[in-house]
Amino acid sequence: MRTTVAWIAAQQDADGALPWSRGEQLDPWDSVEAAMALDVGGEHARAAAAYRWLAGQQRPDGSWASEYREGAETAPAAESNHAGYLAVGAWHSWLTTGDEELVEQLWPVVRRGLDLVTRMQLPGGAIGWALRPDGTADGTALLTGNASLFQALRCGIALAGLRGEVQPDWEVAVTDLGTALRTRPQDFADRSRYSMDWYYPVLGGAVTGAAARDRLAAGWDTFVVPGLGARCVSDRPWVTGAETCELALALAVADQPDAALEQLTAMQHLRDDDGSYWTGLVFADGKRWPVERTTWTAAAVVLAADALTGATPAAGLFRHPGTLPAPGMPRSADSLAGGAGTVHP
Repeated sequence: MRTTVAWIAAQQDADGALPWSRGEQLDPWDSVEAAMALDVGGEHARAAAAYRWLAGQQRPDGSWASEYREGAETAPAAESNHAGYLAVGAWHSWLTTGDEELVEQLWPVVRRGLDLVTRMQLPGGAIGWALRPDGTADGTALLTGNASLFQALRCGIALAGLRGEVQPDWEVAVTDLGTALRTRPQDFADRSRYSMDWYYPVLGGAVTGAAARDRLAAGWDTFVVPGLGARCVSDRPWVTGAETCELALALAVADQPDAALEQLTAMQHLRDDDGSYWTGLVFADGKRWPVERTTWTAAAVVLAADALTGATPAAGLFRHPGTLPAPGMPRSADSLAGGAGTVHP
């Protein structure tokens, strides 16, 4: 893992930007994931630089562009998933390092992003995937993105509690969102061929316990290729490293650590000698595709390994979502230590 973290660090630009690989595109969600891996590997200065770079790119409405290249916006769409995920990175960094200065700097950025997310919530509780040109939320909601936002809102509430604040709008939003994720599948676009829509409600913490185990069991034969990992889509002979590691995280949430370790082990055929990971393998012909090694695939490996080994104080963020504040239960700073996991590393 140290070799993998070193490879991720080598892809970072001098200004802190953390793209898919050096000289390639950057999107906010994947950049946060890669920064979390840097923190796991002890590269906190680099992780903080990546977060500060993202903070500097935030638009006044709380959004980010969906793609950057060499510091310039190359795909301007404002997506809710990108707007929310810095909250997860900021809380993860706090759990790992206890860096109060970084939390102080990121808090206004996190707040603007999550305020935008709540403004994009649709009547049934789901959150629109992007902003329309007129600034209103698109009526289409994506299940994977919403499951990630469920986690992001809870991390935002934990950060607010750390500061002695409450965010009632976020509390209402995450409660309604959780209900939609658990009981209103019709409110989300049908992307059931994608494995992420299968496991992400578990990974994000909206579905837990026996319901989580039942959900994972129901899609197992559709998406898991024994000995190779998880398919990205059900109708293609293509396993991908990031999805496999995210499935491992979901299995850890469902209290199935042996199965999680099996999946983390299965995808190691994608590892390169320098510690990086290829995105995927078309197993029908044994070819790696696409021909790329990305920081976010490597980061997914690192985060899964941390969750399964408990190597850092942030390991429980993914494995034990119940340690975050319960949706609908505002917390004060005094109660945070008892209800939001390890506050002080």
